[in-house]
Amino acid sequence: MRRHGLRCTPGRLRILALFRASDHHLSVGEACAHLAAAGEAIHPTTVYRTLETLTAVGLVHAVPGPGPMRYGLTGEPHHHTVCRRCGRVAALGTDHLTEAVGRIEELTGLRPDASGSLLVYGRCAGCSAGA
Repeated sequence: MRRHGLRCTPGRLRILALFRASDHHLSVGEACAHLAAAGEAIHPTTVYRTLETLTAVGLVHAVPGPGPMRYGLTGEPHHHTVCRRCGRVAALGTDHLTEAVGRIEELTGLRPDASGSLLVYGRCAGCSAGA
């Protein structure tokens, strides 16, 4: 955080630790629930503002979808799948879509931005099973 000009406050450190330990992207509400379960209740507004700050400096990224925005740690470049029914976000490695990204660029001229992320919408396995 210091490299990005941010103070390393206890709240920011707890939120980063939560995302480091999580195996999926979380909404503000989910992050608050996980923190509260660990005995570290942080007000939702504080969690939201912290995630927005961390997103602004590139430590965290936001993924839109149905329902609340979901956040994940920025690390290796990756794409995302987003369930239109439940909003679950999953990471998908860039190596799985190299050809598809090239073809999309060829067909449309659209080039991935700095994050290089594509959003692929559909239904997750859990929501598809109940359809």
